Amino acid sequence: MKKILLVVACVLPMLANAQYTFDALQYSSSELRGTSRFVSMGGAFSALGGDISTLNQNPGGIGVYRSSDIGFSFGLDMNSSRPEGVTATNQTKVVVNNVGYVGSLKIGSTLKYFNWGFSYTRNNTFNRRYMGGLLGIPTSITNFMADLATSEGVEPSKLYMNHEYDYSPFSNTSYAYNVLGYNCGVIIPTGGTNYTGLGLNGTSGYAEYEVDEWGETDQYNISLGGNVQDVVYWGMSLGITSLDYHYYNYYGEQLENTEVLDDPGDIATIVKGNTTFGLVNNSRTTGNGYNFKLGLIFKPVNALRIGLAFHTPTFYDMKDVWDANMSAEFYGDEIEKGSYTKNFSSAVNEYRYKIRTPWRFMGGIAGVIGSKAIISADYEYVDNESMKILDNAGRVEPGSEEEMKTYLKPTHIMRVGAEYRINNSWSLRAGYQHQTSQVEKDVEDNKLFVTTSGYNPSYKFDKSQDYITCGVGFHYRSFYLDLAYLHRTRKSEYHAFSPIEYVNESGNRAIDEGIYTAVKDNSNRLSCTIGFRF
Repeated sequence: MKKILLVVACVLPMLANAQYTFDALQYSSSELRGTSRFVSMGGAFSALGGDISTLNQNPGGIGVYRSSDIGFSFGLDMNSSRPEGVTATNQTKVVVNNVGYVGSLKIGSTLKYFNWGFSYTRNNTFNRRYMGGLLGIPTSITNFMADLATSEGVEPSKLYMNHEYDYSPFSNTSYAYNVLGYNCGVIIPTGGTNYTGLGLNGTSGYAEYEVDEWGETDQYNISLGGNVQDVVYWGMSLGITSLDYHYYNYYGEQLENTEVLDDPGDIATIVKGNTTFGLVNNSRTTGNGYNFKLGLIFKPVNALRIGLAFHTPTFYDMKDVWDANMSAEFYGDEIEKGSYTKNFSSAVNEYRYKIRTPWRFMGGIAGVIGSKAIISADYEYVDNESMKILDNAGRVEPGSEEEMKTYLKPTHIMRVGAEYRINNSWSLRAGYQHQTSQVEKDVEDNKLFVTTSGYNPSYKFDKSQDYITCGVGFHYRSFYLDLAYLHRTRKSEYHAFSPIEYVNESGNRAIDEGIYTAVKDNSNRLSCTIGFRF
């Protein structure tokens, strides 16, 4: 393993809260969820309307209604997560996807209908679990910890058994995992404010990791809209959002033929030995927010519909609660006692802050072929770089806006859907949705140094997502029953810690990609919607 010399100290102040950038990105994302008709057509409803799910997408769709509607949607989620080269981990859950009501009142000849509605939608689920191991790791997280402590010039007195160390997620000196590493003996002081990790030349190692995420984002919409002469349909929605996210992360290494402290109470004597250690992080994030949506659907002729909508950011008030613990065992012939263990647990920390999620803009076009078929296509633009992270007083966190531009890029979402009416009672549907990566190519290619905060050096991000959907609908008088099947493929990456830039023996700069793995999720969902129009 290399002994790494960081050359990134000059960028640490700017990139001190990158983990929160990726977290905020995750909290602002949404899945393809809603009524079964909406899902089975890939969510391509920006130009269609007449469905409860449009209250959460293009509220102009509420204007299409000519009667009242009440519906309930539920489903069975079957998720599989598989890191590269590892057996998949499966989870199955029953989920309520959507509940809603639309009321319709006939007004007159110009404003033909005035409509109102309420809906609940499960916007996102965070349920995912994966684990694995890596043989022959090229570096060690202890090198990463030691080099950050050295770059910051942290005095050993600030690391030793000190719960008062600055744990603020947005502080430039908030690498609290260095406190854990120092007190567990996996980063060693070498004089002054210099430290060394345990990944040396000649050291061999094995790493293992486990990630468990669960929780959800729910949105409640209150909508108003109308119909102007059967040509323009308009609508607006107030969205109230709640978020609950839990995160567990374990990362451990087993290193052989390294240098360790001879005795837990003696920091002066270093001997050859072996070590096994593990770092556990637990956190819970909760938040409540609100947003506004405006939308129009224009029908110049009966066979053509054009839809436009935009969503303001969701204005979130957030609270994080997190803690961590680390344990290490040292053993070898040169250790006086033969072996010993060290453990250290953090304090439980709480931090309150605010997030402004990205602006969203969408447009769609739909063709109606007689009374038999509908073809629809949507495009959505998500301006990830417009996202903001603020302190609890509403001040933009220093460096966060630069981070958005450094790490993130806009997301493009394309949706297509079709419906064919077999007869007055039965319909067949199909759809597809593609979502592009949210992060810059240098992040995907592991060429950018990413600092994190608090006790957790790990981070993760999504690359791309694809949905393939189909379904069937049954209608009899005022009653309707819709069924849908959805298959999602999501590609993402988990990093135990950041890539690090170092100077090699030739004096040239190089990138050590750290320890990371690609993760592929396959999700299958069956959903059912039961409703009445009256």
